[in-house]
Amino acid sequence: MPELQEIFTRSKKWMFYLLAIYVLGWGFTSYQSVFLGLILGTGLSLFNLWLMVRKADQFGDKVLKGQKIRSLGTFSRMATGAFAVIIALRYPDYLNIISIVLGLMTSYIVIMIDFFIHTLRINK
Repeated sequence: MPELQEIFTRSKKWMFYLLAIYVLGWGFTSYQSVFLGLILGTGLSLFNLWLMVRKADQFGDKVLKGQKIRSLGTFSRMATGAFAVIIALRYPDYLNIISIVLGLMTSYIVIMIDFFIHTLRINK
């Protein structure tokens, strides 16, 4: 699935740009708990995106070979979100839980924006 790898590469690039902006925001603003939450959530979102792409590749390989398919790793991605919330509840002075949840959704938002931009470029 080369197009899946292309989407992952583009999304990963944009997420690293966002992480760089968040690090600058954490370092130079007074909203450190918000930006630290965004950094943690976006980092875990990037990990979830990598897991999803890896599981989708394995899924495609097993379908082609006619083997039995277990799952696409939904439990792993939910456990990552629960892990982020546990960390936020453990350190409420350093991490903003709302920004962690927004950071966890970052990969999906980046994928949607990338899809629209890529579709506009193809249709031109």
